[in-house]
Amino acid sequence: MPEATATKEKGARTCVGCGEQTGKASLIRIVRLADGSVAFDPTGRKPGRGAYACSAECLRKALKTKKLQRALRATIQREDAERIVAEVEK
Repeated sequence: MPEATATKEKGARTCVGCGEQTGKASLIRIVRLADGSVAFDPTGRKPGRGAYACSAECLRKALKTKKLQRALRATIQREDAERIVAEVEK
């Protein structure tokens, strides 16, 4: 297995809104569950395909530009998007 490069932090993830890389613990995780629904994952441990945002602002940007939909390979309805943003802002 190849070693990680010196510039890449172990456990680093990329924000779908702004593209910045940072540690997984400081990001917001959105997950596509097995049933196809999309949810906020406050623990970062739910099973499913995940995408990360560094802030609620970046999450809104990713929803607007459909980057979150592409990252999760899912269609996100407007009501679901509003619910997820509201949960993140709590």
